[in-house]
Parts: sequence; C-alpha cells; structure tokens
Amino acid sequence: MSRSSTNILDRPLGRPGGRAEGSVVSLSAFAYIYSELVQYHQQRAASISELERRLESAGYVVGLKVLEMIAYRAKETKRETRLMSILHFVSSSVWKSLFGKAADSLERSIDHADEYMIIDYEPIASTFVSVPPDLGQLSADAYVSGIVAGVLDGAGFSARVTAHSVQVEEGEYTKQGGNSIPGIPPRKDKAVFLVKFSPEVLSRDAALER
Repeated sequence: MSRSSTNILDRPLGRPGGRAEGSVVSLSAFAYIYSELVQYHQQRAASISELERRLESAGYVVGLKVLEMIAYRAKETKRETRLMSILHFVSSSVWKSLFGKAADSLERSIDHADEYMIIDYEPIASTFVSVPPDLGQLSADAYVSGIVAGVLDGAGFSARVTAHSVQVEEGEYTKQGGNSIPGIPPRKDKAVFLVKFSPEVLSRDAALER
C-alpha cells in the first residue's frame, strides 16, 4: 500500500465554492456545516449576544490553528512586530488561505486611532445563513471575527474583533469588481470586521516607531 508523501499541513485548504480544480471543500458542504454550527450554538444560547460570543469562541480556536499552519507552510522563523504588518497579513494571507481571495479593503477608523476595519463584499460565512426575525441583530459572520481575533492574539496583538453587516451603497460593489466567486449571489450588504486593539499593543507599536 502506497502512502502519500505530502504532509497534511502542506495541502491546500481549497476555496469553498470556488474553482473545481484543487477545491477541498465545496460551497454547499461548507454552507451546510456552518449552518449546523450556528443552529447548534443557537439552541444553547439564551440571547443574541451569547450566540455571537459562542460563534466567536469557536472561530478563535480555528484562528490559532490557521496562524500556526500558515507559519509552517511559509517556513518563516520571524514574526510580525508592527501593527500594520499584521493587519495586512490577516487581510491578505489569512483571507487567501481561508477564502481563496484577499479581503476587499483594509481601512483605519477616522474617529478612533485604535480601530481598523477589514471589509469583505463576499462574506461566505453569512451568505447562506437565514437569520430569523427574532434574531434580526445577529451577525452570522461572528465566527470569522473569532478567527481574526485568534490569529491576532496568537501573533501577540490582542484585540477585540466584532463583525458588522453594513449596507452597500449604490455603485460601491461594482467599483470593487463585482462578484468574483461563482455560485454566490450579489449581496446588498458587506461584512465589516472591526478590530479594536488593546492599549498595550498601541503603546508597543508607538515605541517601535521611535
């Protein structure tokens, strides 16, 4: 019996619902599993905020593993030490590993120096989750915000990450190039992942600038 010499950590994650070639997880399979995950935690949560915390906690563990996997594949011994570097790493390398594409935008808050926003016009996690009226304020992308928090915390950048659904303005989605993932319908809203860093992280980053 022959064994594959490829280590599991070296195999691609694939792109849910993306190209047929090289895909490891189909979009329908991912949507089904994630829907079951949301329902599982919904049955055990007493409020919307608790449900979001449960989804974030589930994603947090994944984020720690994703950081470890990417570092292993890159064979990198150094780690990111600057705030903007780790944000670019998350919005590009982490997003590509998970979703097959980089995040659509990385922006800094105008009002708060400790807040940054990662924007995704095609948030796969919430695309096929129907939020009932009694859970209207639920952010189905809370799982992904937990992943981001896990990556940042594992890299030494503690932050509070929350997911928000923001309506896409007229013409905004078209300017970004439109839908790039086959099988996903156009969205009327975008996912905004708000990253609020702890004071210690900001102080350390300011000290490195001097």
